[in-house]
Amino acid sequence: MSWRATVLTLFPEMFPGPLGVSLTGKARGKNLWSLDVRDIRAHGLGKHRSVDDTPAGGGPGMVMRADVACAAIDTARASNPDAPAIYLSPRGAALTQTRVRQLKDGPGAILLCGRFEGLDQRAVEARNLEEISLGDFVLAGGEIAAMALIEAVVRLIPGALGDAASPTEESFSEGLLEYPQFTRPQSFENRDIPAVLTGGNHAEIAKWRHAQAQALTRARRPDLWALFEKKKP
Repeated sequence: MSWRATVLTLFPEMFPGPLGVSLTGKARGKNLWSLDVRDIRAHGLGKHRSVDDTPAGGGPGMVMRADVACAAIDTARASNPDAPAIYLSPRGAALTQTRVRQLKDGPGAILLCGRFEGLDQRAVEARNLEEISLGDFVLAGGEIAAMALIEAVVRLIPGALGDAASPTEESFSEGLLEYPQFTRPQSFENRDIPAVLTGGNHAEIAKWRHAQAQALTRARRPDLWALFEKKKP
C-alpha cells in the first residue's frame, strides 16, 4: 500500500499545486504515494455550509467550529484509521526530520489545514490532534504547511529520489546542517572549488565535509549543535 496523504481544507483547488510536479509528481504517478483532498465545507452547516463562528469571549476574526472539523476528520479516518491526524498550526511542535521519517514509515497522514483565527480547542482534544508548526511565523492557512510536510515525507519514500544516497547526506540526517556543495566550473569569479574535493581522496573528502557540517551547525543553529554534542560518545 502506498503512503496516503489526506488533506482537509477549505480550498481544495490549491492541490496538488507544487506536489504535482518534479519528483513528488513523478512519485505520485508511480503510485508511491497518493493524495486525497477533501473539502471541509462539505460538512458545513445550513444553506451556506457555514464552517466558522465568532470567538467565545469576544475578539477579532472567526473560529472553525468543532462539530464541522470533527465531522471532516471522522470521515477521513474511516478510510485510513491508522493514520495520525495532524493540525497544521503555528502553536504546534516544530516539524523535524525525525518526525518526517516517522511519518514516512506509517500508512500516511490526515492533515487538517486551519484558517481564520484557529480551530475550536475542543476539536483538538476530542480527536487527539497532533499540532505541527513549520516555524515561528504565521501563514494565512495551513495548506502551504501541509504541502511542505507532504513533500518532506514523499522524498524519503524509496524510489522517489533518483539517487538513493541523497536523503542520507543532507541537512538533519545526522543532526547537522549539510556541508557546502560545489560543481563546475573549477573557478568562478576568483573563487575556486576547495582542493580537497578534487583530489580524489574519498576519506579526506568525507572528513572535510563532516568538519564543514559541524562548523555550519555550530555557527547557524546552536540549538542543533547542543543536541549533537549531547549525542557524541
